[in-house]
Order: sequence, then C-alpha cells, then structure tokens
Amino acid sequence: MKIAFIGLGNMGGGMAANLAKAGHEVRAFDLSEEALVRAVEAGCSRAASAAEAVTGAEAVVTMLPAGKHVAAVYQDAVFPHADDGTLLLDCSTIDVATARSNIEAAANAGLVAVDAPVSGGIAAANAGTLTFMVGGSDAGFARAEPILAKMGKAVIHAGDAGAGQAAKICNNMLLGASMVATCETLALAQKLGLDPQKFFDIASVSSGQCWSLTSYAPLPGVGPVTPADNDYKGGFAAALMLKDLRLAMEAAASVDADVPMGSKARELYEAFVEADKDGRDFSAIIQTLQG
Repeated sequence: MKIAFIGLGNMGGGMAANLAKAGHEVRAFDLSEEALVRAVEAGCSRAASAAEAVTGAEAVVTMLPAGKHVAAVYQDAVFPHADDGTLLLDCSTIDVATARSNIEAAANAGLVAVDAPVSGGIAAANAGTLTFMVGGSDAGFARAEPILAKMGKAVIHAGDAGAGQAAKICNNMLLGASMVATCETLALAQKLGLDPQKFFDIASVSSGQCWSLTSYAPLPGVGPVTPADNDYKGGFAAALMLKDLRLAMEAAASVDADVPMGSKARELYEAFVEADKDGRDFSAIIQTLQG
C-alpha cells in the first residue's frame, strides 16, 4: 500500500519505519532534514512537501504536535491533493473538538478519517508495540486497523469521531495522577526508613499495585529497568505529560466534569516542567516530591 507519513519526530520516525518494514511504500515528510534522513535509512522514500507525500497515496498518517498543526496540514496539503476515498489516520494527541472537526471536514472532502492516538512511548513506537485508541466509523476503523496493527500490539475501536482522543487523554490523566501518587508514596516510604525495593516487593503484590509502580518505578534500581535507571532520560517527557493533562482539563471543563486529582497533577507538572530544563521523563517528578 502507498502510505504518506507526515511527522517524523520521536514517535513518528519509529512508526514510519515499521510501516516500511512491513512492506508498505512509505513516502515520508518532515520539516527536519535529520528526521528525513533517518526515515530514508529505515526504508521510506522522502517527499519534498506534505502535498507531494499525499499525492497518489492510499492512506495518510499524521503524527504532529497539536490540533492546529493537524488541521493546517489537512487543509493545506491533504484535502487539495488526496484522491477521493483516501484514508486519513491522525495518530497525534490533540483536543477532542479538533479531532471531530477534522473528521467531519475530511468526510465533506470525500475522504475517510479516523483519530488514532497512541500509548506506549518512544520504545514502543520503535518496537511496533504501541496501543492505538481509534475514533471513527466502523468502516473507517475496518480500513485503519490493518495499517495500525503493523505499528502496534493493540488496536481498539473506542467509538465515534473523537473517541480515540477522549480515551487517550482520560488514560493519561489517570497515568499522571497515579505517577504523582506513586512518587509521593515512595518518597514517604524512604523517609519512614523503608528500603525502596522491599516496599516495591510488598506494594506490587498488594492493593497499592499500579502500572506506575510495577512497570515504571520512578526510582533507580527498583523494579524493572525504567528511565529512572538512565538519569530519567528517554521514555515519556514531562512536557508531554503536561500537554496531555492540559488537554484533559480542557475536556473536563467542556463537559463540567469534576477532576480534582487530575487538576492537582496538572498543577504539579506545570511547576516541574517550568523548573526542569533537561526535558526529563515524567517520573523524574519524584525528585521534587523527595524535597
């Protein structure tokens, strides 16, 4: 299949490479020359522009920073140059309202679009083990699923347009709040004189067990290897967690939902990101909570 891939950052680069590895003809575009070189080395062909990548493609995958970027690429490059019936898969994490409006605009342009944000981080993008949460019609999902499956371990139809984004921001609000709780709990355990590994051994098989502890422990040398064992480099940047928490707060306000834990997590990550100049993993917030 001829696939245009627009947006080759930390996540998109690995995703495009996996599509090429699966045998698809991937024409890639990014504003970064370095990212384009990596994509070509991974088996993609390079396009001089987003419009060139889209022309003649059977499917278009976008992985961009924010809703405004996706909307602009759709309006300026995709809608004018895509063939009728082309499938659009937006894997960016954006606000629900923009996701819905993009899918509606695509339908009006004679195209089929789904929102398909991901969970799993850079390592999963490179390994092809992402989880995709997909919003859109049944027909759109049926067409998107085989493509997404080449980049992930799970592809789940969350519901109609925008449901993928809704699932993503709810999931990451839970992750952000649970990571803060995990960090403050480990900090307390240390101050009470508990050995962190011993506490991990207990909590990981007790009622306090959660993914932030057992799969992503925020202390070096505790549990499985995580970014904490690499000076909090790699993984999921705190700035991206803050982005998702802000999207969650925006969504909550739009439906008058009470989210005190999510709101507090957003507040704590805002302060952490403002103070942290190294772009570290979101689990590094434990250093703030340790005092």
